[in-house]
Amino acid sequence: MLSVVIPALNAEATLGLCLDAARDADDLVVVDGGSSDYTIEVAARREAKLLCAATGRGHQLIAGADAAAGDWLLFLHSDTMLGPGWREAVERHVGEAPDTAAFFKFRLDDGCWQARLIERGVALRARRFGLPYGDQGLLISRRLYGEVGGYRPLPLFEDVDLVLRLGKNRLKLLEADAVTSAERWRRDGWLRRSSRNLRLLALYRLGLSPQRLARLYA
Repeated sequence: MLSVVIPALNAEATLGLCLDAARDADDLVVVDGGSSDYTIEVAARREAKLLCAATGRGHQLIAGADAAAGDWLLFLHSDTMLGPGWREAVERHVGEAPDTAAFFKFRLDDGCWQARLIERGVALRARRFGLPYGDQGLLISRRLYGEVGGYRPLPLFEDVDLVLRLGKNRLKLLEADAVTSAERWRRDGWLRRSSRNLRLLALYRLGLSPQRLARLYA
């Protein structure tokens, strides 16, 4: 049984599309972090299981994993839509590599050349360093999730923290896309946002705390 866990905060613009794309899951869990828009109403209309948790993706992911019914968990951002064939890719992974976690190919919903460049950079980071981010989704069995300690209540880089504990050898690429909204890049600037993300990752790997990084990210 597969549960899709989606942390959300003021995600009314994208959550509906995210849930529609994930409708082949056996269990849909949305964890709201204190939205002031219509996020909760969007989740209710799609008949998702709805929880509320403290603001912060780490807290929300922990709550969602605890409430999910599945023996396999797929953690997914609320502005990410699973591409065609995603469920078949998941089933293949479960059958062929049940002792490993997996992530999707990163795609952006923009046709510009900057988006293609960022996609190639993400693919290189994930392949070479074993560092997929949460916007690529994370598929993991409940057993393995518990074995590595699950998500931690971090204000930033909760996704990197978990995949580092998994290790590169326990991460596989799924043959399906996860298409993320490019709105943040269009708003902040393609180069500016990507450079900031790389800078924060470098600082995190050098030992700067997620709490201090979250203040820089804001």
